[in-house]
Amino acid sequence: MGQTLTGLLTSVRAIAGRPGTQTRARPGDGPDPGLLAALRHCGDHLAALAASGPLTDARRTRLIASIGALTTACSTPGADAFDALLRTGQQALDSGGDAGARLALALADEATALRARSKGAWRLRGNALDALGRSEEAITAYERHLALQQNTAASRDVERRIATLRAAGDRIDEALALALVGNGEEARYGEEDRGRGGGGAAGGGAVRLSRRLPAAEARAAFTELVRLRTTERGAADPAVRRLAALYAEHRRLSDRDLMADPLLGGAEPIGVPGLRRFLAGRTVCLVADTPHTAEQEQRPGSSLAALIEGYDLVVRCDAVRHAAPTARTDLHAVTLRGDSPWKGPRWDRRATARLVFGDPLPHWRLALRSRLVPGAQDRIGDATLRRPLHDPALLAETADADGPASTAYTVLRLLDFLGTPARVDLIGFEGPAALPPREREWIGARTGTTDDTAVRITLR
Repeated sequence: MGQTLTGLLTSVRAIAGRPGTQTRARPGDGPDPGLLAALRHCGDHLAALAASGPLTDARRTRLIASIGALTTACSTPGADAFDALLRTGQQALDSGGDAGARLALALADEATALRARSKGAWRLRGNALDALGRSEEAITAYERHLALQQNTAASRDVERRIATLRAAGDRIDEALALALVGNGEEARYGEEDRGRGGGGAAGGGAVRLSRRLPAAEARAAFTELVRLRTTERGAADPAVRRLAALYAEHRRLSDRDLMADPLLGGAEPIGVPGLRRFLAGRTVCLVADTPHTAEQEQRPGSSLAALIEGYDLVVRCDAVRHAAPTARTDLHAVTLRGDSPWKGPRWDRRATARLVFGDPLPHWRLALRSRLVPGAQDRIGDATLRRPLHDPALLAETADADGPASTAYTVLRLLDFLGTPARVDLIGFEGPAALPPREREWIGARTGTTDDTAVRITLR
């Protein structure tokens, strides 16, 4: 094999040149400059393999054979070497190790430059970036692949991988928020903060943790953050327990893809970061479920119906008894009240996303699995969103002796905390639908404008 490898390297150098060779203009029917650049990357890899000694790994043997096929295609006039390029990139990825992944990424870069609309090239690039631990870049490449992929069945594994990478990043974002809250700092931070590396000071030193870090570095930084917080506050601290749970979830997601819970009816679980993205830059209205509002919504030409339709997101709460079953609902929120386990009618109103508030956790999970209707929602809030008013990672308020807050108030406080909607309005919350005095006081302190004709309250 050593002799064959040396001969192949000679052929590659003869066609593509040596490292540092300037890319030549394409002569007649000769290889595209992008293919020549790809061959030079292959030559560099072959040279490193030749210097490493005898080859006994079957995966590397297959890679060498694939490079040979690519070399033949590049040297054959009129041949289309693009498929051979993609196969070589996949074999490089399959050969394992960072060197193989770097070669696969280099070939994928040349492939996407040659054919920007090749779904195979973008998937190869996503796989290579994923193997190198560059998760955010991998998501971007995977999304380009999905935009070009027409076969939805063939794209499910890519969609699942994107969900896994995002979920792992969301655990990091929530851990950073916990760390900042624990230091008495503001928990809200944006993309700019995460792009700088994020992280809160711990024990006199800064912990560098960000979802944009390579996977290995992120795991090491996450481990250090948990160690520092545990040392500072002890393992019994609620925030430390939550941080440890996030760390365990992040490690699990790093080891295997996110699996859909068959008992959630195919809905995608979303946490705090996912909800923040869902709301970002959108106008939101909470619509009270009253006979008058419902009648106005259904009346043709109604100004109130036109007003509600103009919002990006329409939120409805609890059991919607008056609005028509077809009334638009982008976000449905419900609070589990009374003694647990909670039983009741199934949530069959169609909604893009559904939030279910309740505690304790085991009964909350049981309620979700018994009352969610498959296909009635695309997203379902996960356990990190089940008690936003009292969760130490969110609003961290003490429980009210008068019982759970209204669902509308809980949603408003959560939206205010997340801070990403462009605007939040309440419609129809007057008369019988008026909120309790304590909740009205909080709303009044944040009211920017009121509109009596539309019975609308706009929060600042």
